[in-house]
Amino acid sequence: MSYNLGMPASGATTLGDILTRHAAARPDAPALRGVRAARGSDGVRGGGDVAFADLDARAWRVAGALRRSGLAAGARIAYLGKDGVESFELLFGSARAGTVLLGINWRLAPPEVRYIVEHGETELLVVHADQLEVARGLADVERLRTIVVVGGALPADVGAAGAEDGEGVRWLDWGAFLDGVTAEPLDHAPDPEDVVVQMYTSGTTGHPKGVMLAHRSFFAVIRSMEAVGDPWIGFGPDDVTLHTLPLFHIGGIWFMVTALDAGCPVVLQEAFVPSQTVQLMQTARVTKIMLVPAMIQMLLAEPSCQTADFTALDCIVYGGSPIPAPLLAAGLERFGCRFAQVYGLTETGNTAVCLRPEDHLDPDGRRLLAAGRPYPGVELKVVDGEGAPLPPGEVGEICLRSPANMVGYWKNADATAATLIDGWIHTGDAGSTDEDGYVYVSDRFKDMIIYAGENIYPAEIESVLCGHPEVVEAAVIGVPDERWGEQVKAVVVRSADATTSAREILAHARASLATFKVPKSVDFVDALPRTPSGKIQKHVLREPYWQGRERQVN
Repeated sequence: MSYNLGMPASGATTLGDILTRHAAARPDAPALRGVRAARGSDGVRGGGDVAFADLDARAWRVAGALRRSGLAAGARIAYLGKDGVESFELLFGSARAGTVLLGINWRLAPPEVRYIVEHGETELLVVHADQLEVARGLADVERLRTIVVVGGALPADVGAAGAEDGEGVRWLDWGAFLDGVTAEPLDHAPDPEDVVVQMYTSGTTGHPKGVMLAHRSFFAVIRSMEAVGDPWIGFGPDDVTLHTLPLFHIGGIWFMVTALDAGCPVVLQEAFVPSQTVQLMQTARVTKIMLVPAMIQMLLAEPSCQTADFTALDCIVYGGSPIPAPLLAAGLERFGCRFAQVYGLTETGNTAVCLRPEDHLDPDGRRLLAAGRPYPGVELKVVDGEGAPLPPGEVGEICLRSPANMVGYWKNADATAATLIDGWIHTGDAGSTDEDGYVYVSDRFKDMIIYAGENIYPAEIESVLCGHPEVVEAAVIGVPDERWGEQVKAVVVRSADATTSAREILAHARASLATFKVPKSVDFVDALPRTPSGKIQKHVLREPYWQGRERQVN
């Protein structure tokens, strides 16, 4: 197979520039593929394409509709639902209007969604019809004034489109929202330093934090690579990618923006379903795709994968967790393409470090234990508890200074000051470097659990568990799981006369948490191990499950 190593990019510095430039240079080239007006029950969009000129015009209409709705630059809007053409239109239209888009994970429980909408001071919410019941529960949010429904009709009890309900919220369907708005450029000119999206990460203090990312976060690393002729995976207009990670996920939005910036068409899939992904990879002749290791494993377990034609596939980019050597070997054999690992955080604007395809062919396998090396323009250091840099081989906290780093956390100056110090993001990950500049992630100073590529923070779950009347204390840890990377386990201390069961505690958790955050098992103990100062010793709880493993991450 010959690999496309060119990277002709649009030269954009803001998200809206991508469409402006490609619409002028390549108006009829497809931007989105597999789009249709109605969503199929199988979750896959099929049908026609949306050319760059069409997506450009649609985004201008959305920008005009946002402006007509009275939203000023810097106002927060949100999207709740599976991705489709509307979510892409909203992303680029919001960027042009100067509003800030909050992508909300549609798998979150209603209380979690409500927290994001309230904390983000959301003024307009676009919601897919699948999420109408959740949206109804948000009508009393103080600053929310407009709810726009896509993919279905308005609820019968809210009256005519544009009418206010009893809470003073105006309900519109997508057509009414755009009705009468022409595709005219606005007088607003976004700056690369303007905040364009606000992405919520699970919080170590029980609530997620809103990471503010500027336009530059989506271009800075790629532009640094272009400046030194580094092709990375080589996106170009002859490539095709499949939308597997959602736009509310930093990996999903960054990968899609990078593809479109290079003129690469994006095939839409509302949600990852292995059988459908295998089918689309073949029929669309996908060349580059981003997955988490658990998704790769699920694809390989799909029967149709064993006979599928992947001759068009050039590169699989994966992140979220390292890849086990047996899984990589199976992937290399079946997919017959290059593999590249990316490492970064939402706070670093996604990828800051990459394990290149050639590193995956290291004969002794040592390189596979690394997260990779920083990109051009990105700096990395490992520091001790006082912030002093450590030499290669010494384990400390991994810190990253990237031109794509976040602006800060929304309405959380203390957390910003603790994480973003003198331009360096303190990741909370423990690791070391070697003499060649590769970084190895060995553990997490923070308690984060990675389940199938989703970041889960125990404090949020512990807070819910402790809300049960018979739970005195709870500690949540991650334990290894060969399919999903890690599973969530709860260790619970019950009150003296408690009779509640593990099943009842899990039912309590499900009422307030997304399904993927609910513990898969509960252990009851008389007391939690603590340090002399009273801090719970989670490493003691984790130790039995991680014995014999070189790394304390999976």
